[in-house]
Amino acid sequence: MQVWEASRLIKRLNVWCVRSVATLLSSLLRTCKTLWPLSLAAPIRLDKCRISQLEGQNLSRNYSSRKRVLVTGGAGFVGSHLIDVLLAKGHDVLCVDNYFTGARDNIAHVRGHERFEFIRHDVTFPLFVEVDEIYNLACPASPVHYQHDPVQTTKTSVHGAINMLGLAKRLGARILQASTSEVYGDPSVHPQTEDYWGNVNPIGPRSCYDEGKRCAETLFFDYHRQHALEIKVARIFNTYGPRMHPSDGRVVSNFIVQALKGEPITIYGDGAQTRSFCYVDDLVRGLVALMESPAEVTGPINIGNPGEFTIRELAEKVIAMTGSRSALVQLPLPADDPKQRQPDISKARQHLGWEPSIALDAGLVQTIDYFRAKLEL
Repeated sequence: MQVWEASRLIKRLNVWCVRSVATLLSSLLRTCKTLWPLSLAAPIRLDKCRISQLEGQNLSRNYSSRKRVLVTGGAGFVGSHLIDVLLAKGHDVLCVDNYFTGARDNIAHVRGHERFEFIRHDVTFPLFVEVDEIYNLACPASPVHYQHDPVQTTKTSVHGAINMLGLAKRLGARILQASTSEVYGDPSVHPQTEDYWGNVNPIGPRSCYDEGKRCAETLFFDYHRQHALEIKVARIFNTYGPRMHPSDGRVVSNFIVQALKGEPITIYGDGAQTRSFCYVDDLVRGLVALMESPAEVTGPINIGNPGEFTIRELAEKVIAMTGSRSALVQLPLPADDPKQRQPDISKARQHLGWEPSIALDAGLVQTIDYFRAKLEL
């Protein structure tokens, strides 16, 4: 008897559940008809023809003049300065960084900005966001950092480029690649023009960075030719300024930190090798000008300061400007270290109307002040 009663109760519960679900579905259908006045009998189709029409189009919002801009490597030295400029221009900025070489302090001042957003992410993995433009800056750029894990450095340049290009292709977004003067290797042409193919060791300790960036350029131009993607490729020369990492091993930061601490200043080789130093504000202005240039201006375009100095001249200048008593110490020249580096910026002048305006002395004053405060000296 108890089993029979239990069976009846279960049947009643089943009937109640079915009726409740039917009532809920009926209510949902009535709501859909009100909010979505389409014939429910007609199937919704997005045929292949329509998909092909949509694919690759720039589907950015048309209800606002400001753009949604993605900056990979945005917590880094250059990326953080770029973000400042983009926010000042009124854009929404999405910063992506895995903090390998980037720093929270570099973007701390914009954390509360209403048009700033941050995602901690490694670009070697796909990223799914909605943006109108992409600046791909993600990659360690100093020998100390990119030689720490050379395999990961190559993956960041190559897989990162593939993932960002795929995102740009899906969105129909314009994308800029932060390439490097290191694609020229130890050049036999001086100054370096964009049509020079370079002199690069493909199997040396610097190759993870040099060849990774060269491969990234290849991918960018293949996506441009194969998918009509709007690309921009900037070849960045030596850059310096506030927010450089004190221990990144770059020559300007090395010299300033050593001079401020009163430590010996290390010169590799005899110091006769030359470099051209571009202040970060000038560089960022060049990157933005390239991104905003007509679609047919793809690059590669050299972005750097053509003023050329020997490493010894830079060391002596830093000692004088810091008032340091540091002595110069010579160490063996690292493998594959380029002997000359100077950009020909004729294309930047012609196509972008850009050239640097900040002299080395003026830029060093700002950079020395930054490191003095950073090191609390």
